Amino acid sequence: MTEPHSTTHSNWRTAGTPVLALLLLAAIWGRSLPALVVALVGVVLVAAVLVAVHHAEVVALRVGEPLGSLVLAVAVTVIEVGLILSLMLSGGTGATSLARDTVFAAVMITGNGIIGLCLVVGALRHGVVRFNAEGSSGSMATVAALATLCLVFPTVTTTSPGPTFSGPQLAFAAVVSLVLYGVYVFVQTVRHRDYFLTPASDEAEAHTPPPTGRTAALSAALLLVALVAIVGLAKALTPAVERGIAYVDVPKAVVGIIIAALVLLPEGLARCARPGATGCRPA
Repeated sequence: MTEPHSTTHSNWRTAGTPVLALLLLAAIWGRSLPALVVALVGVVLVAAVLVAVHHAEVVALRVGEPLGSLVLAVAVTVIEVGLILSLMLSGGTGATSLARDTVFAAVMITGNGIIGLCLVVGALRHGVVRFNAEGSSGSMATVAALATLCLVFPTVTTTSPGPTFSGPQLAFAAVVSLVLYGVYVFVQTVRHRDYFLTPASDEAEAHTPPPTGRTAALSAALLLVALVAIVGLAKALTPAVERGIAYVDVPKAVVGIIIAALVLLPEGLARCARPGATGCRPA
């Protein structure tokens, strides 16, 4: 779990950005947007995503590990799903594959980009970086199993045309995914909780003092405001995104890459800036 820039709200940007994003959403909702306003909405959308992850981290610090990582994961998932649904509801060619493209891009960016950069930065800074092998192995095994089930299996099934599941197959994949993730959460929070905790010798370095209950409650409220604004602004930007894709003539999969990169940007920057967090530490 990453460390927020501040656990107080003296910084007006962390407190004001969600409200600003919501006010902007109310001002532009249902209107045709000129290019300048589209650019402004895009900037505010990126800022809202960054601030939303910040507030999720504040709440996560209050909850503590490993539940804090789950809070952050849920917040990031809500943002990603909201962006995907906002664009999918607009329809158009290729919109039905947007969820698959985004998930695939997220797996690739996380499994190769973020982890690779953390290892490189940690090695350059500390020489040798140690990490919790048990927790990392469990996480990677779960991701690999889910990715294979959801992204690979549809390409080899023959019941329905194309890389798709039939109704019963989709239900089976959904149940198996839910069970698999439930087992992972149980292992992370109950059975082998110590696998996902920062070693005691490095705890003082890797963690900051938890915020107060009032600060965490305020961050939770601002997080909800930010999530609503993010989904709404993404919906408002959908026509402009569609026009941009048609003008540049690039595959729809590029939209999935952009969504995944946008959602993973705050966590990725924080991880690479602090490669010694969450069980990964210099030797």
